[in-house]
Amino acid sequence: MHISLTPELEAGIKQRVASGYYNNASEVIRDALRFWESNETLVQYMKLEVLKKRLAIGAGQAEQANFVDQSVSDIISEAKNA
Repeated sequence: MHISLTPELEAGIKQRVASGYYNNASEVIRDALRFWESNETLVQYMKLEVLKKRLAIGAGQAEQANFVDQSVSDIISEAKNA
């Protein structure tokens, strides 16, 4: 596999190898990808928690007959942009 990096990213990888913590650039990239994957899981979890909280608020408002004049599509679009 061949990848292109910006000079800044390449310098960062070389710096990490030079620090002695990593033996080569491949180790740096693998570690970064593992971090990215674990971070993605955390981000997805956080989004789910936010959604649960928003649903709880909406359920409470519905129980009080407090409704908004928006379509479901509008609400979904607004949530995606939040």
